[in-house]
Amino acid sequence: MADIVLAALNAKYIHPAFGLRYLMANLGDLRPHTVLLEFDLNRRPVDIVEAILQHQPRIVGLGIYIWNATPATEVVRLLKCLRPQLKVVLGGPEVSYETETQPIAQTADHVICGEADLAFAQLARCLLQGQNPPRRILQAPLPALHQLNLPYDEYTDEDLAHRILYVEASRGCPFSCEFCLSSLDIPVRTFPLEPFLAALQRLLDRGARHFKFVDRTFNLNVNVARAILEFLLRRHRDGRFYHFEMIPDRLPGELREVIRQFPPGSLQFEVGIQTFNPEVAARISRRQNYARLEENLRWLREHTGVHIHADLIAGLPGESVESFAAGFDRLVALRPHEIQFGILKRLRGTPIVRHDAEWGMVYNPLPPYEILENRLIDFATMQRLRRFARYWDLVANSGNFVETTPRIWTPNRSPFYSFLDWSDWLYARAQRTDAIALPRLAQWLFQYLTTVRGQDPHEVAATLARDFARAGHRDLPPAIRALLPAKPDPCEPAVPSAPIPRRQARHLPRPTPATPTPSQLPHTQADTEN
Repeated sequence: MADIVLAALNAKYIHPAFGLRYLMANLGDLRPHTVLLEFDLNRRPVDIVEAILQHQPRIVGLGIYIWNATPATEVVRLLKCLRPQLKVVLGGPEVSYETETQPIAQTADHVICGEADLAFAQLARCLLQGQNPPRRILQAPLPALHQLNLPYDEYTDEDLAHRILYVEASRGCPFSCEFCLSSLDIPVRTFPLEPFLAALQRLLDRGARHFKFVDRTFNLNVNVARAILEFLLRRHRDGRFYHFEMIPDRLPGELREVIRQFPPGSLQFEVGIQTFNPEVAARISRRQNYARLEENLRWLREHTGVHIHADLIAGLPGESVESFAAGFDRLVALRPHEIQFGILKRLRGTPIVRHDAEWGMVYNPLPPYEILENRLIDFATMQRLRRFARYWDLVANSGNFVETTPRIWTPNRSPFYSFLDWSDWLYARAQRTDAIALPRLAQWLFQYLTTVRGQDPHEVAATLARDFARAGHRDLPPAIRALLPAKPDPCEPAVPSAPIPRRQARHLPRPTPATPTPSQLPHTQADTEN
């Protein structure tokens, strides 16, 4: 039994509930009477409710995000149906704005808007004492970060062994990009450095390996960023991996000096570019220096082993397909390891809505609120872009087809439009963008490159075989396997993947693997059945 249950519906098991761990760490005397339950989106709401009610709580706290709003609404309705006296308290970015209009907020007893690290404990004490606040919707004041108990001791040994650990050295963002909730978090506030580093040390001492810094602008304060990077570098061990969201045009020499010392594959930088069109950027209040951005990305690729994950957004007001395509091609030329092709979302509370009338912005009213069409991109074209984004992730970003992907480019045609042609061709055959098995995708790639693009079947087969060998896959389709040479090419074999996340490891530079022979590719039962 527990007086309080904090419950999370995580997007995937590997992603822990960071916000709820802050609540746990700051509950004070209520901490021993509280349990934290985590579920992923594959769990049925009725089963989640059963697991919660087994603890016979008096209060249930739920973190609501864009990815879990729909199933969480069903969870809340079931909880109130089964236990009307149970107090359900919501928090999180999805319910912190436009709160009154949301069905989930109308069903719950209380909603805490904003940073609830301290406000939840205050509300819980009132409710447990039988005191109901006069307002259902409460606006939490910004907590002073030095007053917060850090949540990192709440990570379990299982978390350390199997999950990405979220950490943060700061909150807020100095920029005002209209599509982003972080633009509402002003000013930027930094956690006291010494207690933060001490908490990181405890995690490292316990065997933590994968860290994701959720700071929106990690390199805003260069001195703090350098201190943290130097701390991690001095303690680095094989298998440790650190993700940072970086301002792409802010990479001064004092940061470069320490970044270049990290081993290949141990750092991942997420750099949000979003658009290369300066007029569109100005329209959505986004400021960035494109020349410096490009120079920084080139430097990272040429002088470091950083894995670069770059973001672009399709559907921004005033951005045509042609403009987006030019920006996409420009980014491809900078050679990031992954390009996150995002579709614009209308997040609750963001000022992007001020462009709706002028640019005919039509959004899906259901999470994740992606744009359906606008004045420059009709619905059918937006659907093509949405499929492009998914197939790009499966082919280019996955690292499964590092050498095969450039074969998709058509001579004298841009990478964007070349890949769009492949995307249209693939959808005509697959009629779906999910649950495409890797061998099936390889078979379609082979068919497209040889029949539509007219490439030599033996060369394409050899390229696919090297990609499969590079990524450690064993299930190359038999029809492709049959075209491989009897003797391997005189090339260096691929080196084993580094002990870092597999997706990033596939992008690491390594000697060109020899084209495997059929006998060097282990057969699986699936091979014999196809």
